[in-house]
Amino acid sequence: MSIATTTHLNFRGAAREALDFYRSVFGGRTVAVTYKDAGNVHSENEADWVMWGEVVGDNGFHVMAYDVPSQLPWSQGENRFFVSVRGDDTQEISALWAKLAEGSTVVRPLEPAQWAPLYGMLTDRFGVTWVLDVTAPYHG
Repeated sequence: MSIATTTHLNFRGAAREALDFYRSVFGGRTVAVTYKDAGNVHSENEADWVMWGEVVGDNGFHVMAYDVPSQLPWSQGENRFFVSVRGDDTQEISALWAKLAEGSTVVRPLEPAQWAPLYGMLTDRFGVTWVLDVTAPYHG
């Protein structure tokens, strides 16, 4: 069992451009899943926005990003990033969730999602937003 933490950057319509830029700086590969790819389009003009994306380099660089849809609040100065904790063991992620959830505000309960066996989001008592999920292979 192992987990990894990754900075998860939040944008409003600029995630793909940012991911491409970071790849040009650090190298590696980019994966980007749009809202259209995931069948989760709430606004046609946001269909090609990034619902989930990452750049992973052979040098250890790793950053994740997404475009916050317009129906959710977003301010570049307030919630520009999450801390993402990913693992491959549901029991381990569930145990970490239980500890982090003490005194937190749950944004999305830890439960199965279309893209992951478990996914949840919370803001801890210090104001840090955490995303925990169990990894699933991407077949895009």
